[in-house]
Amino acid sequence: MDLSHVTEASAVEIAQAVRQRKLTAVAVMRTFLDRIERLEPRLNTFATLTAEAALQQAHHVDKLIAGARDPGPLAGVPVSVKDLIAVRGVPQAFGSKLLADHVAPHDAPSVERLRHAGACIVGKSTTSELGSKAVGDSPLTGITRNPWNPQHTPGGSSAGAAAQVAARMVPVALATDGGGSIRIPSSFCGVFGLKARFGRVPVWPPAAAPALSHVGPITHSVRDAALVLSVIAGRDARDEASLRAPAPEFEAGLAQGVAGLRIGWCPSFGYGSAEDEVLQACEQAACQLEAQGALLKAVPPPFARDPAPAWNRLFYGRIGERLAELAPDPQRRALVNAALREAVDALAAFGPPVEAELAALREDTWVHTRAVFREVDVLLTPTLPVTALPVGVDVPPGHAGRNAVDWSYFTYPFNLTGHPAASFPVGCDRAGLPIGLQLVAPLDGGEAAILRVAAALERLRPIALPPPEGLRERA
Repeated sequence: MDLSHVTEASAVEIAQAVRQRKLTAVAVMRTFLDRIERLEPRLNTFATLTAEAALQQAHHVDKLIAGARDPGPLAGVPVSVKDLIAVRGVPQAFGSKLLADHVAPHDAPSVERLRHAGACIVGKSTTSELGSKAVGDSPLTGITRNPWNPQHTPGGSSAGAAAQVAARMVPVALATDGGGSIRIPSSFCGVFGLKARFGRVPVWPPAAAPALSHVGPITHSVRDAALVLSVIAGRDARDEASLRAPAPEFEAGLAQGVAGLRIGWCPSFGYGSAEDEVLQACEQAACQLEAQGALLKAVPPPFARDPAPAWNRLFYGRIGERLAELAPDPQRRALVNAALREAVDALAAFGPPVEAELAALREDTWVHTRAVFREVDVLLTPTLPVTALPVGVDVPPGHAGRNAVDWSYFTYPFNLTGHPAASFPVGCDRAGLPIGLQLVAPLDGGEAAILRVAAALERLRPIALPPPEGLRERA
C-alpha cells in the first residue's frame, strides 16, 4: 500500500502499514487532511476540524514506533468523533446554538481508549441538534450532504460521521445511537454501522437520553468495526450502566461463515413497512446467506404494538427536560430546530405520561424480542423504509403522523431493548442511493453473531465507494 491508495485502505491495513514502518502516521494524516480539504466544502461534515492536533498525535505515534514502542492496534488511524461525544479541549456544541460556546473539559471513555490505541482524532463530526433527527442538518452547522448525491441527506443524527466514512475522509468515525443514529446514516450512506448491546461501550458524560444511548463505530470494513469495538468496549465506573463482564473477542468469528446459523427475515413490523426496492435488496441479501448454509426462516412482525410512544417518552421527554434548562424563555427557544420543538411539544400536548402504560409497552417490546431470539440467532430487517431523503426533508412522504425519528420503524425498538444491531449496505435503488440491511442479535454474544454475518455478506458483496460524479456534483 502506498499513499496514493491510503484513503481507500481499511483501518486495519493503515495501522499495519504504520506499525511496520511502510508508512508514517504523519504522512497518512496529511493525505487524509488533503482529501478532507477537497471534499469538506461540498459535504459539510465537520463541526470542528482539529488538523494540527491530529498531526501532533500522528507525530507522537511515529516517535513511539521509532523508539521501538507499541503505539497500539489503531496506530496512526484517523478517526472523527461525533459532536455529541466529548473530546478534551474541543468545542462540543451538540449541533445547537444554545451550546455553541461549550468546550469539553474531558475525553469520553471511548475517546480515551481510541487515543491509547494509537488513533489520531481529526475532529468533531456534525449532528442534528441534540441528536434529535434522523436527517443531517442543525441550526448551528447547517446541512450535511450525502456523498452518493449531495442533494440528499446522509441521515442522522450521526450525519457527518457516516458521510465522512462513505467519502473516505476518515476510515473510522465514532458515533452515537439513541433511536437509530448510527444505523440510519449508515444505511443512507452505504457504510457499516454497529451499535453494541446497551452498556457494552460506556457513555460519559451522560447522554440526553441515557436509557437509550449507545456509542459505536461507523466504518467501511466489518473487520475495522470489530477492531474498534474491541478497543472502546469495557467497564467504566463513571457510567453505572456500563457492563461489568469482560468484552468478548469480537474479531474471533469473522472468517467462520454462516453455515448452521439460524437467521430470521422480517420484512415488516406491522406498524411500518419498507418500499419495494428496499425490500427486494434486503431479501436478496438474506437469500445469499441461505445459499452460504444459513438456516433462513420468515419471521412474523415481532411486536404486538408499535413501541414508538414509549421510545418518544424516553427520548424526546428527556431532551425536552434539557431544552427547558437551556432555553427557559421564548427568545432562546426560537434558536432550537423546529422539528425538535414540535416533537417535544407533541409530548407536552399528550399530557402527563401514564408511566405504568408506557412501562408495559416497553416490557411488551422486550418480551416479543426475547421470543424472536429463542427461534433465531440473528434477525434481519430493512434498516429503513426508504433510501436517502432530499435535503431539507425531515419525514419521508407517505409517513404522515410520524416525527423526525420515529418514521424509522425498524431501528428505535432495539434502543428500547438494548439489543446489538447494525446496518450493512446491500445495494442501491434505481436512483443510485444506498440500501441498508439491519442485523439484530441477542444480548448475550450478539455482537459476535452480527459481525460474523456481516463479514459473510462483505465477502459476497464488498462495501462500495460512492460514484465520483456524486462528489463532483456541487464542485
